[in-house]
Amino acid sequence: MVRHKNRYIIIEVLEDSHKPSDSFKITQNHLYRGIISSVQKLHGDFGVAACTAGFVLRYCNEKTRIAIMRCRHGPHKLVASSLPILRTVGNNEVYVNTLYIGATMKHCFNFILRYQQKKFDEFCVGLKTQEEKEELKKEIMHLEPLLKM
Repeated sequence: MVRHKNRYIIIEVLEDSHKPSDSFKITQNHLYRGIISSVQKLHGDFGVAACTAGFVLRYCNEKTRIAIMRCRHGPHKLVASSLPILRTVGNNEVYVNTLYIGATMKHCFNFILRYQQKKFDEFCVGLKTQEEKEELKKEIMHLEPLLKM
């Protein structure tokens, strides 16, 4: 039996327009299709065949627009190189920031905790009441799907 190493890529999917809208929604299915199509454009059939063997979207948060994907070690370079050319997810114009590439879910989880805590601190500057802050923290720090993995 052969052990397959995996790599986990954390990405942030942002709107291409300058003003954020509430109608911008990310679904795992649309994001998966968009990533596979960008791999197809850049690397062709070989890239798609190499990447889809172990490619899974593990986590996608609509509020923070952060997603975690798992790829096999080796083809993860094909996926990572095709992320900058990803311009549409569903019907939305987007651009993708690669935040972190890690070898374990634990390291990715720790990175997301630090990253979302930093984002929470940035967003809290404009809030006045404690209830608003607690509601925002509840939405941003929603990591239960990650804990189930």
